Amino acid sequence: MSISINTMRAIDHWVGVPLCALISPLVALLDSLKNIYSKNPKTPQKLLFIELSEMGSAILVDPAMRNAKKRGAEIFFLIFKSNRASLSLLNTVKPENIFTIDSSSIGSLIKDTLLFLISARRQNIDTVIDLELFSRFTALLTGLCGARRRVGYHIFHGEGLWRGNMLTHKVHYNPHIHIAKNFLSLIHAAFSTDTETPFSKIKIEDSEIQLEQAIINPEIKNSIREKIEFLAKQANITYRHGEQRLILVNPNASDLLPQRRWDQIRFSELIQAMHLRWPNDLILITGSPSEFDYVEKVRSVANIKNALNFAGQVTFSELPPLYTLSNVMVTNDSGPGHFSAVTPLKTVVLFGPETPALYGSLGNSIPITAQLACSPCVSAANHRKTPCQNNVCMQSISVSDVLEKIEIQLLS
Repeated sequence: MSISINTMRAIDHWVGVPLCALISPLVALLDSLKNIYSKNPKTPQKLLFIELSEMGSAILVDPAMRNAKKRGAEIFFLIFKSNRASLSLLNTVKPENIFTIDSSSIGSLIKDTLLFLISARRQNIDTVIDLELFSRFTALLTGLCGARRRVGYHIFHGEGLWRGNMLTHKVHYNPHIHIAKNFLSLIHAAFSTDTETPFSKIKIEDSEIQLEQAIINPEIKNSIREKIEFLAKQANITYRHGEQRLILVNPNASDLLPQRRWDQIRFSELIQAMHLRWPNDLILITGSPSEFDYVEKVRSVANIKNALNFAGQVTFSELPPLYTLSNVMVTNDSGPGHFSAVTPLKTVVLFGPETPALYGSLGNSIPITAQLACSPCVSAANHRKTPCQNNVCMQSISVSDVLEKIEIQLLS
């Protein structure tokens, strides 16, 4: 079992703060010695991105990674082992250039961290971009990996979330623009030949955060279509792709922020409402293998013949082919909303404790949010941890609200 999110936050604070205080002078000393005895490339040659915990961010950072590649840099990436698959959807980073850290235990976390620091130095990484929002752990990795050019978000005159002085290029995190644009701001800082305080004094156009589309293997797509038709037949459902529409429902959200979940009963009611509106369409309720029981509860309460529990039926790499077979997907604010953006699939994404202004899908998506006075309640300033135990922001979203947006997507 992986280390819990709260445990990680506690370690990051109680261990990370003193370590940052101790290691910052060491990093400054090493920088001064390197300035005397070695030269840094004028522009990044081997550029490492660090983003450990959010699978969706591996998609949102893709425009920034492609921007760096166009500028001539070789791309590397560090991510938690459990999230590595998210980098395979667009294959922007070569598999051999991906470093992973196993977070399943404290021992494996320490071991893989040390192995990474050794490997990064062997690879002669000259530039590192810390994508995390004020994590002390990634700040330490940034400072100790041997890179001369170190780019990340800095608190400047803000209070709290101090994480030492590991950065050579300090970037202002802007909570009023999409996170994909914030990531591009880091790229500008990394390649800048001038010093800016703070970085980055540029305008980033919407056109710069368009996602590439996944390349779909026709054979895999056909095998998934056949699997869907087979499961439908087993359930005595008449379904043939192309003659009826395929609607995906993703009812769960990761344990990183359980307040993002729309209630199970609401999803069941939505499935009932969709079946009344479109009785011939097939509804697949999706999820990972570990979410089978969660999905089954949604399905059984809905008690609709044309709705199937599809949790665990496809691998992560098979998601894009599944999405290209489907007409629309409704999901909580979670990974699938971002993974689907690499395909033409139309989506409806439900937001509560976070905001689509910062974390909206880059695909063909309609966000829904109740826009309460307290929402969004998570941000970089609180390590995305909220005291809320009653997510009224999600409860306030009605079945009719969601059904209306689904219909808009189906008719567009």
